[in-house]
Amino acid sequence: MSTENNNVVEQEYGADQIQKLEGLEAVRKRPGMYIGTTSSRGLHHLVYEIVDNAVDEALAGYCKNIHVFINPDNSITVKDDGRGIPTGINHQTGISALEMVFTELHAGGKFGGGGYKVSGGLHGVGASVVNALSLWLEVEVRREGKIFKQRYDHGEAAHELSVIGECGDETGTWVTFLPDPSIFKETVVFDFNTLKQRLREMAFLTKGLRIELSDLREEEINHREFHYEGGIKEFVAYLNQSKQVSYDDVIYFEGNVGSLQVEIAFQHNDAYNESVYGFVNNINTPEGGTHIEGFRRALTKCFNDYGRNKKLIKDNEQNLTGEDIREGMAAIISIKIEEPQFEGQTKQKLGNSEARAAVESIMTEQLTYYLEQNPNVAKTICEKSLSAQRAREAARKARDLARRKTALEMGGLPGKLADCSDRNPENCEIYIVEGDSAGGSAKSARNRATQAILPLRGKILNVEKAREDKVYANNEIRSMITAFGTGIRDEFDITKLKYNKIIIMTDADVDGAHIATLMLTFLYRFMPELIKQGHVYLALPPLYKLEKNKRVWYAYSDEELNQILTEVGRDNNNKIQRYKGLGEMDAEQLWETTMDPERRTLLKVCMDDETESETDLTFVTLMGDKVEPRRAFIEENARFVTNLDI
Repeated sequence: MSTENNNVVEQEYGADQIQKLEGLEAVRKRPGMYIGTTSSRGLHHLVYEIVDNAVDEALAGYCKNIHVFINPDNSITVKDDGRGIPTGINHQTGISALEMVFTELHAGGKFGGGGYKVSGGLHGVGASVVNALSLWLEVEVRREGKIFKQRYDHGEAAHELSVIGECGDETGTWVTFLPDPSIFKETVVFDFNTLKQRLREMAFLTKGLRIELSDLREEEINHREFHYEGGIKEFVAYLNQSKQVSYDDVIYFEGNVGSLQVEIAFQHNDAYNESVYGFVNNINTPEGGTHIEGFRRALTKCFNDYGRNKKLIKDNEQNLTGEDIREGMAAIISIKIEEPQFEGQTKQKLGNSEARAAVESIMTEQLTYYLEQNPNVAKTICEKSLSAQRAREAARKARDLARRKTALEMGGLPGKLADCSDRNPENCEIYIVEGDSAGGSAKSARNRATQAILPLRGKILNVEKAREDKVYANNEIRSMITAFGTGIRDEFDITKLKYNKIIIMTDADVDGAHIATLMLTFLYRFMPELIKQGHVYLALPPLYKLEKNKRVWYAYSDEELNQILTEVGRDNNNKIQRYKGLGEMDAEQLWETTMDPERRTLLKVCMDDETESETDLTFVTLMGDKVEPRRAFIEENARFVTNLDI
């Protein structure tokens, strides 16, 4: 018999609650099947898997603190104060439950054995996969007054589970592992900021849980602590910190339908983009799913019903669309469900129909009551939504006008575009170039078969502060939309992309960096799939040209210049030119340094679904109206700047 209080399950959690489904095989041979990739993203995923197990203990009501350490040797230690992984012999396998968790695929307390009511993790393969992909892994368990320890090398137990001490009433699990460089060939160096962003998100989603992160690799320890008693309400406030909010309070609802738990928090701001994120058992679902559908249905119905009843929407006016109501909304929809059904291996979209019904029911009931009790907030949101509706109609007209102008005046291509002759998009790339001068050099330097050049005049519109009708009215942005061929937002179609690579090429100075950021903001807000699918790049032009004795070297950083000078000697025969702009290079120089596929350096722009909320916040901070968050961002990140022209 068990007693339930929210998500706390009072029942036996022992060795026999760890159930074996199948053995550990092929993880080292095909790691991508289990963690998606062996790039930096996959490397950091190892940490998330171990932390997820600790968070599951918190969801079950047994863990209050998690501490993650990046050790001096770049290994990771994750400590929690949960119950501790069971150490008794599992009767199904004849080995300890602890060893089973770390050496058997699909072995854990998440398969109906009574260990957990809800859980995240990677279908129970997390701990064993982390072990399999590590040079070594050590686990210590504090449980039943004893400290148990076992070490694994390349996924296999190096010795029997042993007792190394006593711990009194202390409980918990400590896992330390070192990733295998033969598997993670791109990098085995953990990034503090990447871990910081994900751990902060985990803390927001688990009300009251304290998560700490300490980087021990430098003499001065870098430490962050995340603890949010307000949970997702504080998450929404965090997302809106760089924006002007439309009303003071974060609107929050929670409720249960059977064992399914629902939490919803949202607040509008003065921006034009929606930031709506869904989570299932603390797992981000970037492609949405039934929980997001339930939220959107209830939101649209409640505001239209309220607007009609209060005569805020006139009889001759159309209903508000969900898009109108969600303009400028930051929202978190978090559900806890016993058996989530995800579409695909990567858990990006929820499929449970009961989640849709539960979210819609709770949202409709509580939002209807809230609007009646808070008429000023309700009126503010309705008026903002009606303004969005009018802007949407203006955007439609601007879009139609842009299409006609494109067809009649441009013959289907922007006037300044120097297109390439190859018609296979896989072979083609387009350089978006700052200014006519650099555009002229690029047109002369390019490979006419595969490289297209589109010069832009000056700084494009900051789309973070503009609605869609203003975007279509901007000539430079309209030229890019036409050149790419995909359309934007709801009309975006990746199959119509004309160029496999979109390369932003700007001057190597502050203005050039600003222009590149404006372009990236446009792509992120209106064509994010171009970034997600790896089509967007930044060109890296040289900063210096060094001539000596009729020989030429190019340096892309101060460090590289100093290295070249050390090799060739520092004397009066050195002629050093500091490039302030692309226009200072002739066509031959531009080709051999920045455009020749055999010699150039391109920086690929990447976007991670797991930290999408942080990406969104970064663009708002850099390109929004509020000065203080931008100043704080610059102060925090200034130490990472290596080249800055003032």
